[in-house]
Amino acid sequence: MWQNSERKRNCRLNFFTSDTHFFHKELLGDKDFAPRDFDNIQDMNEAIIVNWNKRVSNDDNVYHLGDIALNFVRPESLANQQVFDILNALHGHLIFIKGNHDSRSLFKFLEAHNYLLNGRPKFQFHSVGTIIKLNHRQLIMSHYPIMLGIVKQIINLHGHIHHFSVNIKENINVGVDTPEADYLDYKIPFGTPFSESDLEQMIVGKEIDFKKRK
Repeated sequence: MWQNSERKRNCRLNFFTSDTHFFHKELLGDKDFAPRDFDNIQDMNEAIIVNWNKRVSNDDNVYHLGDIALNFVRPESLANQQVFDILNALHGHLIFIKGNHDSRSLFKFLEAHNYLLNGRPKFQFHSVGTIIKLNHRQLIMSHYPIMLGIVKQIINLHGHIHHFSVNIKENINVGVDTPEADYLDYKIPFGTPFSESDLEQMIVGKEIDFKKRK
């Protein structure tokens, strides 16, 4: 099942997502680029919030690899407030890596309205990327996919590309529209961040897929 067996360990978990594109109504409908089958942006936003919160607790970390929202409301301060309200409704500590659609203005607004959740900041920010170690691997997290070359035990988690998988086994797309979710042997609801065990299955699944191509 897609719910975390890790939760039984009763510890802080890491989750990963990208390209939520809250408020981006141009993505709605049957589009080749990133089909999102919702009647309106309110339904899409709410689906992501509900599915996210079913899986993530307020003590967990969620690495969001960019393109949080595209909200064209004016004035800009109102648009930023609306995005803040959405993010504030999401469980967990949100660690942002700036995407091409994330404005400096939004990051400044979130930083100005940051607060402590369970003794830690609700929001953290990285302009380019960050690295963590997980399951004896280094995870290099960025918005754009990185061409790593020949590496061992290094994986690039990325977003940006909605509708196809980068043809490199070390690149794993964690966006909400990623086709690499097909490597999972279960389905997770739209907008649900990927867990550590999801990542492991995606990494191994893509590696096996590439070996079959030789």
